[in-house]
Amino acid sequence: MNKDDIASVKKFLLTLQEDICSGLEALDGKATFHTDRWDREDGGSGITRVISEGNVFEKGGVNFSHVHGKAMPASATASRPELAGRAFQAMGVSLVIHPENPFVPTSHANFRMFVAEKPGEESVWWFGGGYDLTPYYPFDEDCLHWHRVAKNACDEFDTDYYPRFKKWCDEYFFLKHRDETRGVGGLFFDDFNEAGFENSFAMVQGLAKSYLEAYGPIVEKRNREKYNEQHKHFQEYRRGRYAEFNLVYDRGTIFGLQSGVGRIESILMSLPPVVRWTYNWSPESGTEEARLYDYLKPRDWV
Repeated sequence: MNKDDIASVKKFLLTLQEDICSGLEALDGKATFHTDRWDREDGGSGITRVISEGNVFEKGGVNFSHVHGKAMPASATASRPELAGRAFQAMGVSLVIHPENPFVPTSHANFRMFVAEKPGEESVWWFGGGYDLTPYYPFDEDCLHWHRVAKNACDEFDTDYYPRFKKWCDEYFFLKHRDETRGVGGLFFDDFNEAGFENSFAMVQGLAKSYLEAYGPIVEKRNREKYNEQHKHFQEYRRGRYAEFNLVYDRGTIFGLQSGVGRIESILMSLPPVVRWTYNWSPESGTEEARLYDYLKPRDWV
């Protein structure tokens, strides 16, 4: 890992952010992304891009950040204690999209690189990321499409990646206190450097570029569905689960808060705009809403 490698990853991530924002603007047809560039003297810089009150997207953010610090935060060394005390730099693109229509799923994607450095020793680096889908009113054909695109993207590099990353996603995006998955999964990987830098970076690029191919057709199809106040209330209720996961379990959020070099507005950009917690509530058996709970468990889609 050298400076040119790091520069190549940063260039790709900035291009990825621009391409995804352009694709989402085209899907929305009305709203555009507001761009907020930020720079902190104590070790962080980035570009936060937010869309809101559009034809399709109630709120969404596509963030790029490049942060560094003198010592690894606890969230990054929990599974790798040998890296404690090393200086670090981390960069990535992270996005969460919350549509207005409850029949359009929320989606999340993240692609990042982490480098741990120590004078006189070789740098330790790895990639992480993936994408996952959180429907409120699920359709089998949408879930199948999402996972087929994910599998095809993985198979370009290694046919073992999809089943491995899919399982990792099911296990990672799991709310232990609710005993349910956050949605219908997708891909998740972390601490990935086993293929060497060139091949690992190529894989990350391939998976990242497949996000819009996976999400776009679902948005276009489901945004035509008619919805009412009951549908909207259920979407807001289920968004509470999204907020719970991000604040309690999400490694990226926890890292951003612990590292002290992130920007709080950008870190919490992923939270939904309107959320509803209703005490001790569950949908009646046989309703559209109850059907969702059959999907909140790992399933072999392809």
